Amino acid sequence: MTESSSYEPVSRRAARESDLTLAQLRGDCVRMAPHWRVPPVTPDMPVPPSRIHGVVVPAVSVRLVDAMPRYGG
Repeated sequence: MTESSSYEPVSRRAARESDLTLAQLRGDCVRMAPHWRVPPVTPDMPVPPSRIHGVVVPAVSVRLVDAMPRYGG
């Protein structure tokens, strides 16, 4: 079996990677950012209660969530 030409011992690779500075890392990220596509955000559609089956919520949890201003009252 032959050795791959891209093999590099861990100690040499770690030494090379540790030479990177935070500024270089940020620069790499800035150059890569245009390559990453973010899908458009679509709003979640509410699910009608008739489609929810088999969910059991303890009464204590119901009271807790109901008391939260964002979800209840």
